[in-house]
Amino acid sequence: MMSKIAERFSLKDRVIVITGGAGLLGTQHAEAVAEAGGKPVLLDINQAALDTAVERISKQYGVSVLGFVCDITKKEEIEGCLKKILKRHGRLDALVNNAANDPKVGPGADAKKMTRFENLTLDYWNADLSVGITGAFLCAQVFGHYLATHGGGVVVNVASDLAIIAPDQRIYQIPGLLPDEQPVKPVTYSVVKSGLVGLTKYLATYWAEAHVRVNAISPGGVFNSQPPDFVEKLAYRIPMGRMADIDEMRASLIYLLSDASSYVTGFNLVVDGGRSCW
Repeated sequence: MMSKIAERFSLKDRVIVITGGAGLLGTQHAEAVAEAGGKPVLLDINQAALDTAVERISKQYGVSVLGFVCDITKKEEIEGCLKKILKRHGRLDALVNNAANDPKVGPGADAKKMTRFENLTLDYWNADLSVGITGAFLCAQVFGHYLATHGGGVVVNVASDLAIIAPDQRIYQIPGLLPDEQPVKPVTYSVVKSGLVGLTKYLATYWAEAHVRVNAISPGGVFNSQPPDFVEKLAYRIPMGRMADIDEMRASLIYLLSDASSYVTGFNLVVDGGRSCW
């Protein structure tokens, strides 16, 4: 029985596209796919980071890892990547929409001119939505449509706990700054991540008869050497009392990508240490 259960989590020989594949979580997603026996295909706009990630993961896991520079806001580039993937592997099994502009909030952010809602520029708004929402939409159009017309597959959209709760701006406050100078998590982050959950539900029903399952995963804050005072303030708001370790999304992603979740679609799997319970 245990052997049969374990087999359902296998991604053996499955070809899985990961956008933003050279980023902090993108490389974790790629490693998880490789460890489960799959063949990750990393798309990223950063050539140097992409080359480094492809080489490291290939050597560490001994699997075929492809990497393509791709601007996911341009449909023709995505279509070009699909052709390259099919030429190399002859198949595609899943898409992980992970790419996003991840705004850094802190002393380096010009809150008065950029991140605060009343001052956020249209250019800033458009740039964030272009990658996080439009990019996911275009990748689903190209890769998801391929899955829907070739027997089915899986799409996983990487959202956030801030798709279901509002950011607590108090954790970003810097002593000594005036209220209108305090950095905040930009509204675009919440809009993008909430939009991905909506896109998930729409596509889950749209492609259900085509055997394409579409789900979302919503990570909480991931520890990445943030300042101790920020970590302390955020951990205080999490029932488990800590941020996520960098590798704690891996098993959840494999669950959603694999046959272990064969009867799950339109679902948002929240992995936030319980923060959204409060």
